[in-house]
Amino acid sequence: MLKVGLSGGIGSGKSTASARLKALGAVVIDSDVIAREVVAAATPGLGEIAERFGDDVLAEDGALDRAALGAIVFTDPAARADLEALTHPRIAARTRELFAEAEENAIVVHDVPLLVEKSMGSGYHLVVIVGAPEHVRLQRLIDERGMEPAHAQSRIDSQASDEARRAVADVWLENTGTTEDLEAAVDALWHDRLVPLEVELRAEG
Repeated sequence: MLKVGLSGGIGSGKSTASARLKALGAVVIDSDVIAREVVAAATPGLGEIAERFGDDVLAEDGALDRAALGAIVFTDPAARADLEALTHPRIAARTRELFAEAEENAIVVHDVPLLVEKSMGSGYHLVVIVGAPEHVRLQRLIDERGMEPAHAQSRIDSQASDEARRAVADVWLENTGTTEDLEAAVDALWHDRLVPLEVELRAEG
C-alpha cells in the first residue's frame, strides 16, 4: 500500500486535486468528510461540542451550525484547541479504520488540511502539497465562496505558512492556472510517480 499525504491551504485547490486522484483510482480518505461524520446530528461528538460551546452552535434541526462554530474557533486559539481535543481522537480512530479497509495494492491518499500543522508528514511515503500565493487564495475565498475579506484572511492566517508546507512537501503542485492545468499536473503525478512507486513498494514487500 502506498500512503500519500495530500494537503494545502484553504483556497489552494486541494479538493480539486483530491477529486482527480480519486477519479484516477486512488482510495481517498478525506479528513473533512470524517470530521463531519464524527459531529453529525445526535452523535456523542456533537453533544460534547454543544456542552463546551453552548447551544448557539446548533442549528434548529439539531445539526452543527458550522458557521457559528467557525466564528468562535477561528478567532480564538484556545477555543480551537478545545474543539480539536474533542474531535481529533474520533477523526484519528475512523481514519485508522479506513486505512485498514484498503486493499494491499492500493494507492491511498489521505486528504488532510492539518498535515503540516500536526507534523504528520513522516506517516506517508510521499507528501503532496497543492499551493498558490496567499493573495490568490484570498481572492478565491472571496469570489468563489462568498467570504468576507476579513474572515477569509483569518482562515488563512490560522493555517500553516507556505514556507512550512514547502519544508515537508515531496511534491509541490502550483495551482495558479486553470482547473484543467491542475488536473493535468495530477495526472502526470499519478502516472509518472505514484503508480511506479506503488509497484516498487509491492516488489520490495
